[in-house]
Amino acid sequence: MKRKIISIDQEKCNGCGLCVDACHEGALAMVNGKAQLMSESYCDGLGDCLPECPTGAITIEEREAADFDKEAVEKHMAARKHVHAGGGCPSSRTAVFERKPQAAEPVPKEEVVSELNQWPCQIKLVPVNAPYFQGAKLLIAADCTAFANANVHSRFMRGKITLIGCPKLDMVDYSDKLTEILKNNDIKSIEVLRMSVPCCGGIEYAVKQALQKSGKMIPWQVTVIAPNGEIVED
Repeated sequence: MKRKIISIDQEKCNGCGLCVDACHEGALAMVNGKAQLMSESYCDGLGDCLPECPTGAITIEEREAADFDKEAVEKHMAARKHVHAGGGCPSSRTAVFERKPQAAEPVPKEEVVSELNQWPCQIKLVPVNAPYFQGAKLLIAADCTAFANANVHSRFMRGKITLIGCPKLDMVDYSDKLTEILKNNDIKSIEVLRMSVPCCGGIEYAVKQALQKSGKMIPWQVTVIAPNGEIVED
């Protein structure tokens, strides 16, 4: 049948993942850093995702498409809730985690060492020609990671220049800024540290784009942290 349904311009999509969070039917998912419609029968065509897209990549079109299947959506969402319990941006969803009781006495200050090696560290604020970029190993991390996982300083930041950002809050494509950093400096390696939620895909996508645009072959890897702090992909 012919009906209204969303269309995603893959060229305009910046991989921020905001539309995925906005879709109440779970019709969208991030695939290779881009938003995609996973099933026509999950999309009601009302376009709740449209206002969330910062690049205008999503539009409503009228074309031949499978009927919207409310029953299938309910089953799909129930299954997704079970698999991704506590999902969505950790900064915007209420959740409580059961933690093992800690020692009554606080950890002595001399045992806790910051591994942040420079200021500024926000991607939006850092100068592209900062002297500390020469010969640096970069850690490009989502804001939430350092709060979700207690070992971010010792395990990921040590010996690296750390850049942080949140594509959902900043509402910006970091790829241009990161491209300039890579082009203008001798970067040795890049580690991306992101949360397991769709909107964090924006940081990973921006790094991929920056590597391609810079024309440099720089070793890089991605580590994913769940909202409860566990490393789910390393």
